[in-house]
Amino acid sequence: MPNTVRNITGKLPTAVTPAIRRLSIASLLGQGVLIVSGGVVRVTGSGLGCPTWPKCTAESLTNTPAMGIHGFIEFANRTLTFALAAVGLALLVMLWNLRKERKDLFWLAFGLLASIPAQAVIGGITVLTGLNPYVVSLHFLVSAALVVVSMLLVNRAYGRTGSTSPATAVRARPLVRQLSVVAAVASYLAVVLGTLVTGSGPHSGDSTSPRMELDGYLTTRIHVVPVYVLVATAVLLVILLWRSPRGDMLRNAAFLLVVSVLFQGFIGYWQYFTGIPVILVGVHMLGASLTLAVATNLIDVALRRGKDVVAAGS
Repeated sequence: MPNTVRNITGKLPTAVTPAIRRLSIASLLGQGVLIVSGGVVRVTGSGLGCPTWPKCTAESLTNTPAMGIHGFIEFANRTLTFALAAVGLALLVMLWNLRKERKDLFWLAFGLLASIPAQAVIGGITVLTGLNPYVVSLHFLVSAALVVVSMLLVNRAYGRTGSTSPATAVRARPLVRQLSVVAAVASYLAVVLGTLVTGSGPHSGDSTSPRMELDGYLTTRIHVVPVYVLVATAVLLVILLWRSPRGDMLRNAAFLLVVSVLFQGFIGYWQYFTGIPVILVGVHMLGASLTLAVATNLIDVALRRGKDVVAAGS
């Protein structure tokens, strides 16, 4: 048995390969798709399309034709979780020989894989509690955290940040680093508060599901506070980084954040003033995933890339 294990591990990569990088991208995209598919489950009223867990029905692991479109949508969402688990496992296996040399990659991949079963269990609790809105919010927030971890994994796999970032890269100046932290925290807080808006809104996932006993108008007003902070901070970062070279990674990251938050804010106001149509809810979920990724990229590039410039003669 030990010889067999050695033979298998001997064939695994000893350096970061294009396959590892592609798997990291697949994980990031997959986590974003999972968030959007969860939104589809909710706005189509398919949250109890599979009325039990871990099976779809008491007799069947999968959905049946008699369950109609709601059963199909809910089961497809569950299946995506298994697909992401497979990607996470493949990443961990591919990184096995690098577990000491590239601890950053290995433990990020381990965290992804370990969190996916936990996410599945929370999804099961969501179904068994009849789509309790607080459990639904937790279910979403775990997915949001996995987007963050996946973005960090992509940056490390491509050598953009961390110990393998270019030795010639210059670290961002203190003010830019501080503003990047503010922008990232505001992004994460906006997403967290957004779950309260959703939990008190009309799309519960099923007509029989409870809603949060919150004032929708007040919750929305609270939700937009970190959004305003984020917009102001992102615009200020772009101004500060305006004179950086066109291909500067931090400058590009700030531009991406401005674009994503303006897009997300536009969709948010559009859906608020048009009665929260289902199609806009789905687009808003996509925007949330995008904002999480670009905010994480910004703070990662600002804090974990490059070295401080040492003054001559010091």
